[in-house]
Amino acid sequence: MRNMEFSVPCLFGLEGLAGDELRRMNLENVRVENGRVLFSGDELALAKANIGLRTGERVLIQLADFPAKTFEELFQGVCRANLEDYIPRDGAFPVKGHCLNSQLMSVPDCQAIIKKAASRRLGEKYGVSWLPETGVKYQLQFSLMNDRAQLYLDTSGPGLHKRGYRANGNDAPLRETLAAAMIILTRYRGREFLWDGFCGSGTIPIEAALIARNQAPGMYRRFSAEAFAWMDPKVWGQARTEFRDKEFKGNYHILGSDNDPKCVSLSMANARKAGVDRLITFQDGDATKMNLPSSEGIFICNPPYGQRMLEQQSAQRLYAALGRHLRYADGWKKYIITSEPEFEHYFGARADKKRKLYNGMIKCDYYMYLGKRRALHPNSHGDGV
Repeated sequence: MRNMEFSVPCLFGLEGLAGDELRRMNLENVRVENGRVLFSGDELALAKANIGLRTGERVLIQLADFPAKTFEELFQGVCRANLEDYIPRDGAFPVKGHCLNSQLMSVPDCQAIIKKAASRRLGEKYGVSWLPETGVKYQLQFSLMNDRAQLYLDTSGPGLHKRGYRANGNDAPLRETLAAAMIILTRYRGREFLWDGFCGSGTIPIEAALIARNQAPGMYRRFSAEAFAWMDPKVWGQARTEFRDKEFKGNYHILGSDNDPKCVSLSMANARKAGVDRLITFQDGDATKMNLPSSEGIFICNPPYGQRMLEQQSAQRLYAALGRHLRYADGWKKYIITSEPEFEHYFGARADKKRKLYNGMIKCDYYMYLGKRRALHPNSHGDGV
């Protein structure tokens, strides 16, 4: 088996979690950087990372890394890459990427240069003047940042957040990788009652069920690299068997509620598609009014933000109502993500911990209440909206 260098891009704030996941898979040379995690390995490592990662966005093979301040440097750098080790004579190799803080800032021009250089390299190695590109797709990606170019081969295809269970979402769906990260940060392992009071399309309860069962999120989806000519199909079977042997059997107390019946129906359909519908209960309900389902547990949610589905003042009133309703729920740990900078004021309590996360392009804080409420001041009621 060949040894390769991999890069796993992540949502900002999730890099450390993705690094921990790769280390638990016993993968080699794991290094956490801003926006990505690097590691080394062979074909089996490639398969395990794709199938098992909950918080990474995709798995890329690094093909080249070189300075590129001019188009000529970019062209020559790509020409030096051993593309023939990965792309066969008939392979299709489209190019996409991004540029940031570099002298070369035109993405279309960089795409054209990289395509031309890759065509020359492969044409020379295969002894042809024209490449048919009629075979399997080998997606090339590039990153030009601070005048340094990095060229990658994408092994995932659709992003790893696309588990395959959510054909449709509600108006403000939460990315599956972020939902999984939120759950991991609660240290939930399936022993406690877990309740999502704003379940939307069911992403948080479904990811919680997968985590409780220790089921690899990519177990039942396909990846681009499964069609690569140099990948042994047995490797994918071996990786899936390893993950399947580590799954747990059991019953878990997971509740998803929403005051929109359409969201509840959608959540139920997505849970069935994910194969975890028997592990989750979904019901109509207003999280600011419904009875607590247990005396203790984990309350976790992605409530509406003012800049998304509700006007800001409506969202603030919602946070205040939720804070009043959960004021004496001391047996519950609460985890709430929102972009509202004054959330603690409206909720009526100071969080024990906060962590910056990004919901898509929206900068958010993840508020963690780990025990008895820490009031902002003796007369605080979360009002003032």
